[in-house]
Amino acid sequence: MHVTATISQARALFDVLPRPLGFVPTMGALHEGHLTLVRLARQESLSVAASVFVNPLQFGENEDLTRYPRDLEGDRAKLAQAGVDVLFAPGAGAMYPPGFSTSVEVGTLATVFEGAIRPVHFRGVATVVCKLLNVVRPDTLYLGQKDAQQTAVLRRMIRDLEIPTKVAIVPTQREADGLALSSRNAYLSPVERAAAPSLHHALQAVRLAMASGKSKAEALAAARTRLHPLAQLDYLDVVSADTFEPIETLCAPAFVIGAARFGKTRLLDNLWIE
Repeated sequence: MHVTATISQARALFDVLPRPLGFVPTMGALHEGHLTLVRLARQESLSVAASVFVNPLQFGENEDLTRYPRDLEGDRAKLAQAGVDVLFAPGAGAMYPPGFSTSVEVGTLATVFEGAIRPVHFRGVATVVCKLLNVVRPDTLYLGQKDAQQTAVLRRMIRDLEIPTKVAIVPTQREADGLALSSRNAYLSPVERAAAPSLHHALQAVRLAMASGKSKAEALAAARTRLHPLAQLDYLDVVSADTFEPIETLCAPAFVIGAARFGKTRLLDNLWIE
């Protein structure tokens, strides 16, 4: 596996890789969810690229940028074993040199739910992924479904800007008790970790109740009772998969979405409605 931290060297490496090229962008602290994306890219592509970059633009004031888990050496070993051909691991100075001032906005889709709670987040995500796609120029971008609104934002950006990259959305990987895999799970205390799967259980309760004929209001009320007392709910709703506008019925394609805090750790989850 080639490893580079510079854009010029990365482009030189990507230019000579056999096509099609699959790309998995990450912020590191890799877990089985990330590696599932890499393995699928390996199955479907002649070459695989990955990036590890903790993107400062997507962290707001008082968020966890400084304490976000980092393990570049461990990540390198995992990616090499999973079959990555080139790892691009730039520093912030390479991605955002002095004078950098351009950002990517994706409209109202980025202003609701996560966008309302974290106003700079999706601008930062769209900007860094747009730049990464310009550097890597992959045929297919592999994203995890766990960050459902983020995938919708990136698909909209790619479509609107005519970026010649396909998007593959890979189902969420979970622990045996239903907790969605996330790098931030490492923050959870043992008590919080035991409580965290209740977010997934609440989403399942919404889907089951609405599928059995209950109104959305009734389903959401019932689902809230499934949350552990430690959970501080940010939102729980049923939304269109494309626009993230709330909907009143399980009209596919849609998501049941939720976000909650367990202690100081904020977790997201969703269920895909086909």
